[in-house]
Amino acid sequence: MSQAKPSILYITLGCAKNEVDTDRMRALLNAAGYDEALDSAEADAVIINTCSFLASASSESIECTLQLAEEVHDGVRSTPIVMCGCLPSRYGDDLPDELPEVAAFVPADKEDGIVSVVDRVLGRSERMEVSVPDVKRTVEGAVAYLKISDGCDRFCSFCAIPYIRGRYASRGAASILAEARELVAGGVRELVLIGQDTGIWGTDFDESVEGPRTLAELLVAVAEAVRPEHVWIRVLYLQPEGMTPELISAIRDTPEVLPYIDIPVQHCSARVLAAMNRSGSEAELDELFSRLRSEIPDMVIRTTYLAGFPGETDDEAAAMLAFMDRTGFDYTSVFEYSAEEGTRAAKMDCQLDEAVKIERTQAGMDLAESLGFAATAARVGTTADVIVDGVEETDDGLELIGHAWFQAPDCDGAVHLDIEEAAVGDILKVRFTDSFCYELVGEVVEE
Repeated sequence: MSQAKPSILYITLGCAKNEVDTDRMRALLNAAGYDEALDSAEADAVIINTCSFLASASSESIECTLQLAEEVHDGVRSTPIVMCGCLPSRYGDDLPDELPEVAAFVPADKEDGIVSVVDRVLGRSERMEVSVPDVKRTVEGAVAYLKISDGCDRFCSFCAIPYIRGRYASRGAASILAEARELVAGGVRELVLIGQDTGIWGTDFDESVEGPRTLAELLVAVAEAVRPEHVWIRVLYLQPEGMTPELISAIRDTPEVLPYIDIPVQHCSARVLAAMNRSGSEAELDELFSRLRSEIPDMVIRTTYLAGFPGETDDEAAAMLAFMDRTGFDYTSVFEYSAEEGTRAAKMDCQLDEAVKIERTQAGMDLAESLGFAATAARVGTTADVIVDGVEETDDGLELIGHAWFQAPDCDGAVHLDIEEAAVGDILKVRFTDSFCYELVGEVVEE
């Protein structure tokens, strides 16, 4: 163990937003003279960035922490665990008594102070002055998540995010653009803009803020900032209300911005949506997706269905399946409703039996797979650009793994290429020759 350069093991649970937060902490600790460890046996401390969006995610975070504690207990020496992110933000004062195995707890809004926390845990009292980078990222690879906001003001009745992450706050455009430029200069070929509610970015700015003030203006500015490099720009976590004519035009008319729309509708029933503290109706959603398909050619749509919400009737569940089928979503994530502690929906009297929720969730997943597999199979015989993400070892040898523009990284499947003469970040012209589930097999087309 090197006293001069202690090493940290980073473990991230949950969504892409947590990946960005972990990377920010890594950058701060790197600048403070820490190295990164690859496993707990080599680490001087472990940082686990937790998720608490659902009870199951909280359980996974706690289970992972306890497994780490057991590993280091059985090892030669003790490795302190620092728990960060959503779990400390949500349960705060209760955690030290419940998890004495953890050396320190850092809520999401205190993560910029991670250096002092780790210094304290490891007993480091002296250090030389260090240069903290303006853009706090260490990401490597072809794809980078670019967080444009944090928090949420929607207060959907089923969701604890506003209580975990706080009120909505847009990140300043100058900071976003600076990070985009640095990421692309470092080899990134796809920027994925994320936040709890990306469509309302900028609406919380006061009149003194200069530059982009809407998501549409930000997308155009990011595209201009990374030209002339060949970079894809994808935006996730939109809401139906955020699909303004200005935003639709920006997605359609800005070449770098992919015609990929991620809108988690959760349901189509106006009554269920109102109970969720969300707006909209089946007719309004039909009109929105019809307009999107009309105005953005070859658009790909991802959505979310929350099955088994309190009071959801058989007819409403059937209507949601019919809506999914009629709209023809390319990708749908189906989640079983979970009564989350502290949310209004958890206090509703009309909770459904677990068996009913499971049945409706499975029906939604079956339909989602049917639609998604068919959409993927329809790509066979077509040609598209593919970004190379990495190499995998198979029974038949090495193969390149990449993703096409219509596949969001980490969630929509991948493209498998039986060649070795390419590097991560290369963009290849590929003809798709076969498919299985959400995966595609392709061959490189000589240009």
